[in-house]
Amino acid sequence: MAGAVGIIVVIIGLLLSVALHEIGHMVPAKRFGAAVSEYSVGFGPVIAQRTWRGTRYVIRWILLGGYVRILGMLPPARPGTRTHRGSKLTLAEQARRQSAEEMIDEDATGIPFYQLSVPQKITVMMGGPVMNLLISAVLTAVALMGIGIPTASLTLADAPQTITLRDGEEFPGPAYQAGIRAGDTVRSWGDTSVHQWDDLVGAIAHTGSEPTAVTIERDGVEQTMTVTAHQVSDGSYITGIVAGVERRSAQVSTVGSVWAQMGIGTAAIVVKLPVAVWNVVESLFTGKDRGEDSVMSVVGVGRVAAEISSSAAHDAQSGGTDFAGAAGTLLMLLASLNMALFVFNLIPLLPLDGGHIAGALFEGTRRMWARLRNRPDPGPVDTARMLPVTYAVMLILVVMTIVLVIADIVVPVTLPL
Repeated sequence: MAGAVGIIVVIIGLLLSVALHEIGHMVPAKRFGAAVSEYSVGFGPVIAQRTWRGTRYVIRWILLGGYVRILGMLPPARPGTRTHRGSKLTLAEQARRQSAEEMIDEDATGIPFYQLSVPQKITVMMGGPVMNLLISAVLTAVALMGIGIPTASLTLADAPQTITLRDGEEFPGPAYQAGIRAGDTVRSWGDTSVHQWDDLVGAIAHTGSEPTAVTIERDGVEQTMTVTAHQVSDGSYITGIVAGVERRSAQVSTVGSVWAQMGIGTAAIVVKLPVAVWNVVESLFTGKDRGEDSVMSVVGVGRVAAEISSSAAHDAQSGGTDFAGAAGTLLMLLASLNMALFVFNLIPLLPLDGGHIAGALFEGTRRMWARLRNRPDPGPVDTARMLPVTYAVMLILVVMTIVLVIADIVVPVTLPL
């Protein structure tokens, strides 16, 4: 039941992310006068709909995404373009005519997309990915500044009575022997007043195994006790105190750094996407564990979200109360998903947004070159000729999705929590 909470959070988060992505396309398109016939949240049968200013706004039953229909994406064929193969229309010409018919059949209010200027086309196509980028930034800021970063606290989580090292050595906990207990807050160690955990670590290293006066606060009252650290074979000193955890609001610079690293890491994965998917296929057939940085489908993301919420529920049953930590982790998960949507959609291949942006940039370059040579305006780029590439990319995306879904069920990624 606890795991279902994480899955629901991710589903709602993804749905809102996709809905806002499409708004990022729709708003500038309508602002520039393009015909936008429909904005839909979900797929399948209609739950509710309303038409306003020439656009039909729809909510559908299958809430697994959404779309916006901007009409007239394909320009008519230029004079001299081959439109027939024998007695039949070419695939590109069929698409062009269907695009033209949409402007009539939908009783469109506005101009076809292909008539927009190059800067307008780029703005419309960038609107969706940029929306995901902004969502990623907001979620990262809320997680790191609002909820905070886990930081070692001077209020102790534990002071064990007995300490057992990895090599089997066992000895009484020095702090416990001195009278220090879980929940105490360390105020000074020797002559050093401590204000954060790093101060305490430095003070312990300075005093070594000498008997040291330690001031702690318990129930609002300060007490002083003498602790003699235990020196182990590697020369370090064991005091037997375990830091508590508190959440501190991150600085803006920290948020920016984390967000930038998220973008760089995501871009690195997308650049190596074929290799990453091949590694998943290899794990699927060999049973080899997948790394934490393995690419995942929505199924895998949902599974990770379930593990996060289940872990938080388990900790609560054990006396822990760090629900904020689980919320922060889920927000960072959604932030990374939106960053992935931003980067992935900028791949310069149709039908992705990056493919339309690349087409607009080519159109602008061609027009500029024509002006420099005093040639006639060559007009909009005939993106219909790229349909074979579009269908090939769509097929690859479908196959990749199926592979990742199967892998996320058979050999799922397990993150340390």
